[in-house]
Amino acid sequence: MDSREIRARFLKFFEGRGHAIIPSTPLVPENDPSVLFNTAGMQPLAPYLMGTPHPRGVRLANSQKCVRTQDIDEVGDNTHDTFFEMLGNWSLGDYFKEDAIKWSFEFLTSKEEGLGLDPRRLYVTVFEGNDDAPRDNEAFEIWKKYMPENRIYFMSAKSNWWSPGDNGPCGPDTEMFYDVTERGLGDMTKEEYMAADDRQEVVEIWNDVFMEYEKKDGKVIGKLAMKNVDTGSGLERIVMAIQGKDNVFATDLFAPLMEKIKELAGGEITDMRASRIVADHVRTGVMMIADGVRPANTDQGYILRRLLRRAVRYADVLGIAHNTLAELVPVVAEKYVGIYDNVGVQSALIIDEIRKEEEKFRKTLERGLKEFERVSANGSVSAMNAFQLFSTYGFPLEMTEELALEKGVTVDRAGFEVEFKKHQDLSRAGAEQKFKGGLADTSEMSVKYHTATHMLNQALRMVLGEHVQQKGSNITAERLRFDFSHTEKMTDEQKKAVEDIINQKIAEALPVTYEDIPAEEAKRRGAIGVFGEKYGDIVRVYQVGAGDQRFSLEFCGGPHVTNTSELGHFKIQKEEACSAGVRRIKAVLG
Repeated sequence: MDSREIRARFLKFFEGRGHAIIPSTPLVPENDPSVLFNTAGMQPLAPYLMGTPHPRGVRLANSQKCVRTQDIDEVGDNTHDTFFEMLGNWSLGDYFKEDAIKWSFEFLTSKEEGLGLDPRRLYVTVFEGNDDAPRDNEAFEIWKKYMPENRIYFMSAKSNWWSPGDNGPCGPDTEMFYDVTERGLGDMTKEEYMAADDRQEVVEIWNDVFMEYEKKDGKVIGKLAMKNVDTGSGLERIVMAIQGKDNVFATDLFAPLMEKIKELAGGEITDMRASRIVADHVRTGVMMIADGVRPANTDQGYILRRLLRRAVRYADVLGIAHNTLAELVPVVAEKYVGIYDNVGVQSALIIDEIRKEEEKFRKTLERGLKEFERVSANGSVSAMNAFQLFSTYGFPLEMTEELALEKGVTVDRAGFEVEFKKHQDLSRAGAEQKFKGGLADTSEMSVKYHTATHMLNQALRMVLGEHVQQKGSNITAERLRFDFSHTEKMTDEQKKAVEDIINQKIAEALPVTYEDIPAEEAKRRGAIGVFGEKYGDIVRVYQVGAGDQRFSLEFCGGPHVTNTSELGHFKIQKEEACSAGVRRIKAVLG
């Protein structure tokens, strides 16, 4: 069974159980400053998990494109990748633990409707309880209907409790792991299971989160009135289990890419980890560019640049000729025909972006080589210098050590590892701070800025022309940041015209309302869509103004103010270039 069939089976299985199939949103989340990319299937659904009714109902399922980079240094092992798809099904105040667990098990093991995995290779974990909540005996008792009790393990909150941060819905989860060894591990004690997990002999393939508690200021204060289920299954890992592989790179999702890398490397792979890094990073880069991200020194663009440059470095390790990484793009595009067609449609643009970035990085590499010559002149490379070569010039320690060996100098590897560990800890702490479960800020000011962003989009189209399209936004309680397609710097007169339009509409006290209508009807009415997003059959559109006074109409999940008079005075603080053909506005409400 290939990845295409597995994805289709998942969606069909849950559609048959009353779930509306919704499309994947783009990798860059709309109006959610808590994270740079969608890192989980539930992120785009955050408003609905918080209680906003979804236009498609209370049972939903999809395959969501995701990117995670906090474990980038682990890429190259058997299971880590930066781009992945998350298969998910959700209950918004509808079914709960009994059905969620039953359907998880059925889909994984059923030969007729599901994947036909061997239930004797499944292991399950449930929440062991702590001061916040009791042991999840309910989930344990349900699992006993399907699994031997000695393969169900109670685990701590570190692994089996989900929380978005200090505030919001939270709750226990239950995770499913699959034995990917050739021999089969059989029954294991909890300690044996944990050791097998560390060795990647059992791999997590499913997770059911039960949002039944509410947290406030870091403490659980009680149970939620509306309980939700959020499930997730990484497609890459499930394909690995189905296809009997011990690593994701041997599956059909990566195999054509790995074969092309082997061809570019002269027909032989000399470093498996390097080839996996190149495959993963280029694939992720392709998907990012297709969703509108461009290499830059900040935010999403910085992550893209880092991945592409890392791919260049490891392509050199493999002996791949300069400026040939872009030849991998058509291989990625072919894999997603009929699934994410924007990749194939934009192949020429993606190839151009990757080629340009590789050329830029080659110049950085030259400077890095000069720096290496300088710091190694005394016969050794210190820990700090080795780390500077890594952090400033993009040299992995292996490259520094290879250069040092050629020159007959030493490298303080132990000291570098200490510095690198500090760097990892800071990076992961930053990632944890950046990703708080994907629940966007719904404070009063953030909601106001969300509505102001819609109005800014329309005003820019009126002043600059209808070529203006939203390319990204970032909203906090202090300001809004809006990226849009436009090739020229705005004049002072144009900026004032935009401000005057918005402030006039604020003064007119226009109502802000929404409707759930068919997508074709929304387009017929002239609704604006963002990020080239593929919408479902029924969509939510927000309207500023009504009847002859309608000012804007836009696809959006909300939330918004109910009247423009709530916004205050709109002021553009800065307008600047963001990337090629994209401008950025920062604005405030006073």
